[in-house]
Amino acid sequence: MAGILSTVKRIYLAIYNWAVFSGWLQVLIFAIKALNESGPAAVYDAVEKPLQLAQTAAILEIIHGLIGLVRSPVSATLPQIGSRLFVTWGILYSFPEIIRYSFFGMKEALGFTPSWLLWLRYSTFLLLYPTGITSEVGLIYIALPYIKASEKYCFRMPNKWNFSFDYYFASIGVLGIYVPGSPHMYTYMLGQRKKALSKLKVE
Repeated sequence: MAGILSTVKRIYLAIYNWAVFSGWLQVLIFAIKALNESGPAAVYDAVEKPLQLAQTAAILEIIHGLIGLVRSPVSATLPQIGSRLFVTWGILYSFPEIIRYSFFGMKEALGFTPSWLLWLRYSTFLLLYPTGITSEVGLIYIALPYIKASEKYCFRMPNKWNFSFDYYFASIGVLGIYVPGSPHMYTYMLGQRKKALSKLKVE
């Protein structure tokens, strides 16, 4: 009986992982195709559905940990998957794309935008930027001990290329980019907001 359950478990996990891999591969292919054919502005529309599906499927990883199907601790999986789902559904799906495209859609269709939509377009980032940045930084920070322990993507010396690469320190370097990058992005948007809303007051 234990042998049968072990086989069923292996088959299920193989199907799950290959299905999720296929989903992410589809996201990559759609993104490259959209970027090549229509430019950066078309990428999100092209990948939105497969991205949501692939990312939402990760909920099963939390369930796998809860029922003991995999050895991954729920304490590590839950914040990682939770943050990604929040970014996918709570941010990308729920707010900026809707506001951004409705803003430009009305502007192109009617030649103007309602003042409330203009305000939303240049005000929602006040909450969404810090939320998104915090989620991204949190994901990297939470993963650091696991990156260090696994040594995944690390390339050690000696080797014939006389080159080494440590993914753990590279990840810390990425975190460092947020220090100057985040204030720069935020102050840029504050400037854009001031310009846009000052025009609104004049009108």
